[in-house]
Amino acid sequence: MRLVSFEDAAGLQAGILVEEEVVPISALGIGQPSVRELLGGTDAADLEALGRRAPAAGERKALTDVRLLAPVPDPEKIICLGLNYRDHAAESGQEIPKAPMWFAKFANSLIGSGADILLPPAHSEYVDYEAELAVVIGRTAHQVDAARALEHVAGAMPFNDVSARDLQIQNPLWTSGKAVDTFAPCGPALVTLEEIDDLGALGLRTRIDGELVQEGNTSELIFNVAETIAWLSRTITLVAGDIIATGTPAGVGASKNRFLRAGETVSVEVDGLGAVTNPVRAA
Repeated sequence: MRLVSFEDAAGLQAGILVEEEVVPISALGIGQPSVRELLGGTDAADLEALGRRAPAAGERKALTDVRLLAPVPDPEKIICLGLNYRDHAAESGQEIPKAPMWFAKFANSLIGSGADILLPPAHSEYVDYEAELAVVIGRTAHQVDAARALEHVAGAMPFNDVSARDLQIQNPLWTSGKAVDTFAPCGPALVTLEEIDDLGALGLRTRIDGELVQEGNTSELIFNVAETIAWLSRTITLVAGDIIATGTPAGVGASKNRFLRAGETVSVEVDGLGAVTNPVRAA
């Protein structure tokens, strides 16, 4: 199942993507919960049942008639891993981390596929792309073992960890260059786990105006999804809707002096999960 958040004349709604149409959750007779509320209040079996019912729903909306938002536009937490691919650590001149290195983004950065990435006027020259796999928590995780960690994951989606490199290097904590407005495109949908064969064997890539500029595979993660959740949950209670972006492989713009420019379109694709595609423009 592919869960989306969208906006139309009726306001913000949750829905299920069925081919090129969206079935509003409200059409399935369970009220109008947000995606986060749906994840927090529905177990995996009931979610799967909703997905099976969606194709027969009488109410559908064409994708062209709605505006896609981030699949979870209101998470409690957005946790992003840095230097979680060996080749990216090498191209950055950094040592392989001995524990997951993470920083925060916030909901102000979230946008959906099709929305504009805005280059901030004072920091527009060194804005970079980062293709990532993001997972979304579906069930509260506190001090979980890696062997059981994936039981707490609702699904996954493409994520672009857009970064203002000049701001990032000014602050060793990184957040000032990461938590910028519009700098967390994700989606187009949250793909639930029953549709994903293996989170640890997914190709991911970035294209700018159709040109392939970055490519990798989640098999190369230093800390895989289960290990990351187990490590984080030692000290942080993860709740439904929390987003964890798992890091980027080699090929970022900073490694080759290739930064995003107004008028371009950047797309981050993950095998089987679709692509989040965003025009870039000056703010």
